[in-house]
Amino acid sequence: MTRKSKACGFLSGAPFAVNILAADQVDIAMHFAGRPGEPGPVWADGPTAPVLCGAAATLSCTSWAEYDGGDHLIFIGEIVDAETTDKKPLLYYRSAFHDLGPTSASSAWLGSMDDPHRGWFDADTSFVPLHLNSAHLSPTPR
Repeated sequence: MTRKSKACGFLSGAPFAVNILAADQVDIAMHFAGRPGEPGPVWADGPTAPVLCGAAATLSCTSWAEYDGGDHLIFIGEIVDAETTDKKPLLYYRSAFHDLGPTSASSAWLGSMDDPHRGWFDADTSFVPLHLNSAHLSPTPR
């Protein structure tokens, strides 16, 4: 985040939310780009910080690390809650908004080693973050 932004001063060590705007939220994107309109964004209480209503997805995070990026600061968070909807995400690329296009379920995993049906991990695999699993600190190998 650019050091000059208003939000940058509030994020150091603070929880935050990452809102992935939905395709129908161009007006909200423009609001945050400095072109506010009416009505403005609608907010709700989130698990760690306020979240935008109507987003395609929201990642609620606690602060994990902060890095100097020159004229930017890089904030890294640990995701503690994730919400998704069936809405398509709003995409911005090369100075324009874009659409993902139709989905193709038949080729979603084509050639991927992460295919849940034949890849590295099956659908029943679960993971525990190292900081929550004290077993990895055991001096005896397993």
